[in-house]
Amino acid sequence: MARAALRPRSALRLRTTKSGTSEKNKSGTSEKKPKKARQPKKPEGKSRPAPRERHVLPFPIRLLAMLCAFGFMVAFAVVLARLTLEPSPASVAMAHTNLHPGSTLRAYLDQPALRDAVKQIGGNVLLGVPFGILVPVVAPRARGLLRVLLLTAVVMLLVEFAQGALVEGRAFDIDDVILNTSGALVGYVLLGRRLGRAVHARERLPRRAAKKARDA
Repeated sequence: MARAALRPRSALRLRTTKSGTSEKNKSGTSEKKPKKARQPKKPEGKSRPAPRERHVLPFPIRLLAMLCAFGFMVAFAVVLARLTLEPSPASVAMAHTNLHPGSTLRAYLDQPALRDAVKQIGGNVLLGVPFGILVPVVAPRARGLLRVLLLTAVVMLLVEFAQGALVEGRAFDIDDVILNTSGALVGYVLLGRRLGRAVHARERLPRRAAKKARDA
């Protein structure tokens, strides 16, 4: 009877020891897991790229470029005045005012000789090209495309008004203004924009560097 009474107690002891070891393993007190290193938090918001520094030309070179552009502009103004404001008595019968865009262009294209049409249209376009090249260099405030086109259109309108009112054998033609402005657009896109940026470029500094320079 005594041996039979001792058997369940020993079984209970074994069960408790097994359950205790299993609980320790489950709780993780005996096996320690390595802790993960904390990663630094990234600042919220988009990171702005650092501003690019432009290569700035020396002041004597910029001044020389502006003087050369001004000289070319004066020479071009003289040539433009001789081509547009010179009287032409032989053209009195053919000269007529045109206020409808496109009518003179159609007349040029309807000519039997293609050479005459190219000469008339190409000549008016070439007269506007120097505006697109020289204006961004001479006038820094007029470096934008719209400003260059607006300035060219205003100057050519004044020339056409002077032709129609003061010059014999000349007449106001709105198509000439359109062609001249188109030439200014071509000159600005091909060369004027780059020349204006090269001559009047300024070095860009970061905001912090600019603030430090002001404080110093």
